[in-house]
Amino acid sequence: MPEELARRLGTADAVVVGLSAMIGAGVFAAFAPAAAAAGPWLLVSLALAAVVAYCNATSSARLAALYPESGGTYVYGRRRLGPLWGYLAGWGFTVGKTASCAAMALTFGSYALPGLERPLAIVAVAVLTVLNLFGVQRSAGVARIIVAFVLAVLVVVIVVGLTGDDSVTFGWFAYAPGTGRAPGSYPFDVWGVMQGGGLLFFAFAGYARIATLGEEVRDPARTIPRAVGIALAVTLVVYALVAVAALRTLHPELLARSGAPLADLVREAGAGWLAPVVRAGAAVAALGALLALLLGVSRTVLAMARERDLPGVLAAVGPVRQVPRRAELAVGVAVVVLLVVADLREAIGFSSFGVLVYYAIANACAFTLRRDEGAPPRAVPVLGLALCLLLAATLPLASVVAGLAVFAVGLAIYAVRHR
Repeated sequence: MPEELARRLGTADAVVVGLSAMIGAGVFAAFAPAAAAAGPWLLVSLALAAVVAYCNATSSARLAALYPESGGTYVYGRRRLGPLWGYLAGWGFTVGKTASCAAMALTFGSYALPGLERPLAIVAVAVLTVLNLFGVQRSAGVARIIVAFVLAVLVVVIVVGLTGDDSVTFGWFAYAPGTGRAPGSYPFDVWGVMQGGGLLFFAFAGYARIATLGEEVRDPARTIPRAVGIALAVTLVVYALVAVAALRTLHPELLARSGAPLADLVREAGAGWLAPVVRAGAAVAALGALLALLLGVSRTVLAMARERDLPGVLAAVGPVRQVPRRAELAVGVAVVVLLVVADLREAIGFSSFGVLVYYAIANACAFTLRRDEGAPPRAVPVLGLALCLLLAATLPLASVVAGLAVFAVGLAIYAVRHR
């Protein structure tokens, strides 16, 4: 019987962990590429991403309540579909999210101290890894502070964007007077809307962190579904208000070209003095996302080590703090190595692909649940599975190719180990 982690997280703690993962650096950057794909139909893309997130969150929450163990979909896949499917979910999550950790660390460094982002990123990973070694409650406490600050910054951005009077708004459309672009001149682009939905979904995906911490949540059957629902609802409201403010102030063309859309939003609205505050919010948000990612990846590594899909030595649980210390140290070291040898800010498109495949497997697992096991309505996992695969296929070609390559490498390793 493997050593178990301590159940120390209540509903509020689980919600905070989910929010720190979802309302991370993505909200400060994700809307620009999504607007480039969807144009003024950005809110339709956001609604599509929210539907996918709802289906995935519902399926994941029901599975997590039934299997309150570390590992998330890796565990569910093994239990419901077989070892290979669980392995593929765990492999895609671990590889993709380890790269995401490095990217978030670099994002934090570039916002906090441009020019010295790499050394600062390494320090951030080291500090947060040590913090996690002191127990999940300490990490949740720090996440609470981070979430409060980031939400305060976003509220300021939303108010500034919605109270300016320099734009004309028509429902979902926004355009700058004098540009000659009226709302009706934008055709509805189905492919662009789906691609925008796939890009925006990546910003929602942090609720997986609640499920991967299932072994550390008190009363998981009640706490996990509630925490996932609350975190997802808060995130959707915040994202919708940010999207409306950005479309109203920047308009689709400017938003699509922006490298720092929320900083450009406050400048365009005449509150340029707030740009440093927005940059600080982005840096802190990246730090919060990094903290949640390190927690989630280390718990998946722990679960895979327990089943010997990764070296069994990583399955150890500390006797005092009751945390997976070796898994956490291994993930921290792997992220630092990536930071030393590569710049992954522009090279982790496959993470979106991997996350969508991960949740496609989660929905397939939820479809196998019986009513007495807490099965969701059949339409939820069916719709979630179909939309995950559809959005994965409509991602930019480079992201799809990189994602398929990552899974091909994982399959090769699995075949060699099980020969």
